Amino acid sequence: MEGKEEDVRLGANKYSERQPIGTAAQGSEDKDYKEPPPAPLFEPGELKSWSFYRAGIAEFMATFLFLYVTILTVMGYSGATSKCASVGIQGIAWSFGGMIFALVYCTAGISGGHINPAVTFGLFLARKLSLTRAVFYIIMQCLGAICGAGVVKGFQQGLYMGNGGGANVVAPGYTKGSGLGAEIIGTFVLVYTVFSATDAKRNARDSHVPILAPLPIGFAVFLVHLATIPITGTGINPARSLGAAIIYNREHAWSDHWIFWVGPFIGAALAAVYHQVVIRAIPFKTKS
Repeated sequence: MEGKEEDVRLGANKYSERQPIGTAAQGSEDKDYKEPPPAPLFEPGELKSWSFYRAGIAEFMATFLFLYVTILTVMGYSGATSKCASVGIQGIAWSFGGMIFALVYCTAGISGGHINPAVTFGLFLARKLSLTRAVFYIIMQCLGAICGAGVVKGFQQGLYMGNGGGANVVAPGYTKGSGLGAEIIGTFVLVYTVFSATDAKRNARDSHVPILAPLPIGFAVFLVHLATIPITGTGINPARSLGAAIIYNREHAWSDHWIFWVGPFIGAALAAVYHQVVIRAIPFKTKS
């Protein structure tokens, strides 16, 4: 990798022997691909690298833009006098999925294009990035989401507050258990797709996979939204849920808010275990 741009690989920084997004196998020397070793739990050296902070800024900006476009879309749908004249549920789902597709494409080479604390958590469990980087990403994602929702509220506060502010809540007629289950399964679909779309083995053998990786990830977000918007408004992203809840700040949004952290984190953990242990048969341990 000598002489190449330091951030050309997914989520790479100056520590070019790893990539924090994708899978890592304990591969043998006769394989036609090389897997990066597991990331250390703590990597203090990252704190001295400009690429580390640049990756955090990229996560902030991507999550900011994600909330800005998607919450505006939700507000346009909610505030329309006729639902037939609005984008509808399908339009909202396309907004979320399309933005993830675009933003993962734009930021994958800098930060890995996580844009979601659940994705970051799943990749951390699979040892694709250090705890230092994971915590930094999650903080920047949450800050970006708060700012994105805040800008939307600034455009027209009355419309924003009168139409739920894009905050995630369990819809009437569904139990909190149903909402939690929807968030777990929805996040499992997303994070499992992230692992599969960025698999190091597939990247080596199918040259088109790194280029197309943002497409299945965005499409997974689109499909999950189609399924779960009627249940929870679709969280599957704790930063997105937190940003909208803080800016909207109504009691009923906070009463269900725990679901949009617990569910995505459980779903991400299950996806990491399933892909690493079952699909790739990779142990969760560092080489001695």
